[in-house]
Amino acid sequence: MDSAKRSRVEAWLQYGDDLGLGPYFLTRTESAVSSPQAAEPSSSASMNMASPVKSPEKSVAAAAGSMPGAPSRMVGSSLPIISVAPGPTLFEAAERVVGETLEDIRADLGECTRCRLHKARTKLVFGVGNPKAELVFVGEGPGHDEDVQGEPFVGRAGKLLTQMIEAMSLRREDVYICNVVKCRPPENRLPDKDEIAVCSPFLLRQLTSIQPKVICCLGACSAQTLLATNQGISRFRGEWFDFRGSKLIATYHPAYLLRNPAAKSEVWKDLQKVMAVLGLQPKKR
Repeated sequence: MDSAKRSRVEAWLQYGDDLGLGPYFLTRTESAVSSPQAAEPSSSASMNMASPVKSPEKSVAAAAGSMPGAPSRMVGSSLPIISVAPGPTLFEAAERVVGETLEDIRADLGECTRCRLHKARTKLVFGVGNPKAELVFVGEGPGHDEDVQGEPFVGRAGKLLTQMIEAMSLRREDVYICNVVKCRPPENRLPDKDEIAVCSPFLLRQLTSIQPKVICCLGACSAQTLLATNQGISRFRGEWFDFRGSKLIATYHPAYLLRNPAAKSEVWKDLQKVMAVLGLQPKKR
């Protein structure tokens, strides 16, 4: 398995571990437990982002040995051994559809009832913008205005995001804007881990379909989801990561800037890095 596929599998193992389902994601065969050494738990170090991590593959790989759902820790446990026929993993099959379009993904999502967030939503908020955009902004989840209109980032934070996009000499229709979850969490709370685990595969499929040059995560939730980390955004904000062939950078959410206007200068520095990669010049005033 190449590093990209390994990264995807390990990221999903982490989600499974968070939900207490890690053991069921493993492919186990008799040969996997034939060695006495296999029963020994791994002493691999857990993820540590004290130093900037340049690739999610590296950060996830570093954490893999410490995950209860990882083969090095689960092989030889008292749980029953289940033999699974070789082939693509469930996650690979779910995330990769050759030639899949955003319309295909939206149709597959349907009037989603896969998690509890659907119970209070008004409208499902899929995403909006250029299906071949070089730049994708990813937020955490819809707010009140987004829930009413069915479009991401249309409230106060959305207006600020539009200003940010225009300052980069772009228009909203030039980029693609979406969220980690497609339904509004109650009281605008952060999405729970199980809600993210259910909904984020559709985000990954969106990114695969668009294949942007740059992904800009707005806030900790989207960055932590795509980078498979629990570290605070201040630990890696403004750093570049490689993500499935795209360059990924995280910055503060526009809603945070409404509460903390002084942070706008830091966000502008991050956006200037994005502009440099895309060959853009700031809009002339």
